[in-house]
Amino acid sequence: MHSISPITTHLIIFVLAIYVGYHVVWNVTPALHTPLMAVTNAVSAIVIVGAMLAAGLTVGAPGKTFGALAVALAAVNVFGGFLVTRRMLEMFRKKDSGKAARHAGKGAAL
Repeated sequence: MHSISPITTHLIIFVLAIYVGYHVVWNVTPALHTPLMAVTNAVSAIVIVGAMLAAGLTVGAPGKTFGALAVALAAVNVFGGFLVTRRMLEMFRKKDSGKAARHAGKGAAL
């Protein structure tokens, strides 16, 4: 009996990861989106470290190229995630607090 090639195994795992990830993310309630983004940023930071190790330990040029590409894409994901998280947190801030602080400063000066 022939064994399954490693490429086929990796492709099956990749497709299953996409399927599970899609269903996990789309079934999250809106109240949990910000914490989910924070966790995703942490996981992406770990991916950057792994990609740097993989790129640094690879002997061939294609491996180093793909490793550098993985570092770049993971970095874009981390920085974009932080921007999205900051924007989402600004949506929950009270808009009146800034106006109240400015009015309080004007009243104290008079």
